[in-house]
Amino acid sequence: MFKPQIKVPATYMRGGTSKGVFFNLTDLPKPAQVAGEARDNLLLRVIGSPDPYAKQTDGMGGATSSTSKTVILSKSEQTDHDVDYLFGQVAIDKPFVDWSGNCGNLTSAVGAFAISNGLVDKSRVPNNGVAIVRVWQANIKKSILVHVPMTNGEVQETGDFELDGVTFAAAEVKLEFIDPADGDGALFPTGNVADDLEVPGVGTLKATMINAGIPTIFINATDIGYTGTELQDDINNDVAALEKLETIRAYGAVKMGLITNISEAQARQHTPKVAFVASPLDYKASSGKLIEAANINLLVRAMSMGKLHHAMMGTAAVAIGTAAAIEGTLVNIAAGGGELSEVNFGHPSGTLKVGAEAKNNAGNWLVTKASMSRSARVLMEGVVRVPQ
Repeated sequence: MFKPQIKVPATYMRGGTSKGVFFNLTDLPKPAQVAGEARDNLLLRVIGSPDPYAKQTDGMGGATSSTSKTVILSKSEQTDHDVDYLFGQVAIDKPFVDWSGNCGNLTSAVGAFAISNGLVDKSRVPNNGVAIVRVWQANIKKSILVHVPMTNGEVQETGDFELDGVTFAAAEVKLEFIDPADGDGALFPTGNVADDLEVPGVGTLKATMINAGIPTIFINATDIGYTGTELQDDINNDVAALEKLETIRAYGAVKMGLITNISEAQARQHTPKVAFVASPLDYKASSGKLIEAANINLLVRAMSMGKLHHAMMGTAAVAIGTAAAIEGTLVNIAAGGGELSEVNFGHPSGTLKVGAEAKNNAGNWLVTKASMSRSARVLMEGVVRVPQ
């Protein structure tokens, strides 16, 4: 007896330099409206995972960490918030959905989806101007303000804002990540802005381990034999390099207290991130555009789900901006040191500007807000079909 396909209302959206399938919680089949195996299995099938061919041909995924994403939205159960945002990072070749972190890029599409799908009270949405959607990020339990441009009562998606890593211009969406540090206030889980991280087989590396936006381990590019100007093919075609960076990530995760043993890192692929930084150098971005050292503060390359990211994860950009604002971190040092409330950093696809407000309170660093601009657009809407 063959299984019929079910139809699930869905919207396929680009947010920043990522793409994902967006769902209204109430549109999901009843068993998938709560966390658990039924939800994970549905999302895996929607995206086309696990795929031993690593192509996600039989699903909506694009066979990269940036395009293997799912979002579930609902009216917020939190006071003073409009929408609850739950993010699932779907593994490509494994039957696994990682719920441990946020996607900052797709955050830029959350506000638009929420408004268009009636999840935001109409009294909070101007006919023309900017609607500020108050988002509760359910994975990390943080507040984010998404500034959505409105024209004639509809979300404005087109515009002249250019974002490196995205081919076409669109409307600018400003994001504000409120109190982006980890929930228990441990901005630096080790208590230090920089540590010695011992990695067997690699050596002892200077590292800044920070919980802001997403848990991130920053190391110096030169300490692992890089310049910071690398593009995807320089890293992703080098099996030894990928293994080394994953080993660094695993030992950093233990030191950050996110896992107790490095063997647990495989089941926590989305977090933490590992990134390497360097002082500015001229380089050609993946598009062929020349990025001049004089126009950037530092270079950053970040790993996502075991591969070098083609641009920069939005959450990692929050970590970059936060770390840059705090003297003594590797990010701050690479950017020239001193008080930095905003940095423009170079990534494989170009540049990105991010800001953060940090203050030292009796020896403890506090970050009240991090901000950046992205863009978002609906690519397709209707129903996605999955075998029952």
